[in-house]
Amino acid sequence: MADEIHDFEDEAPSKSALKRESTALQELGEALCELSPAELDKIPIEDSALLDAIHEAKRIQKHGALRRHRQYIGKLMRRIDAEPLREALEALHQTRHDEAAAFHALEAQREALIRGGDAQLGEFIAANPDADRQHLRQLVREAQREQKAGKPPAASRRLFRYLRTLREMASSP
Repeated sequence: MADEIHDFEDEAPSKSALKRESTALQELGEALCELSPAELDKIPIEDSALLDAIHEAKRIQKHGALRRHRQYIGKLMRRIDAEPLREALEALHQTRHDEAAAFHALEAQREALIRGGDAQLGEFIAANPDADRQHLRQLVREAQREQKAGKPPAASRRLFRYLRTLREMASSP
């Protein structure tokens, strides 16, 4: 009976497991191809052939050629340790998510200032003592007039930029 018990840890991965791993690496390669050059510079790709293939994929226009090239990138990905690339890509996506959340928070703050009037403005200035009270009040009033008149949101954009500047000043040492 003991002879019949197999030690599964010594066996090679199944064909399905290898296919799943290969597909995951190809998808990771495709995600790398979709990055901008600035974002791609943040990813630690040490294999020059892989980096060249990713740059080449951006120039390919034909669907069939692009599909074959992505398969080639997947093949190159199998030669390297893809975990650092995956972690760097996840960190990049997390950074994007955090930036989007901060952007939406600033938008909500701007809208609260425009709708809230002087009471909301007083709370904001109390929470942000570095804010120029007069300039902020002027931007809020211009944005309120703009909304009432149905004009394009130029003052609202200026208010948003000012709020973003205040946030950046508060976060820098």
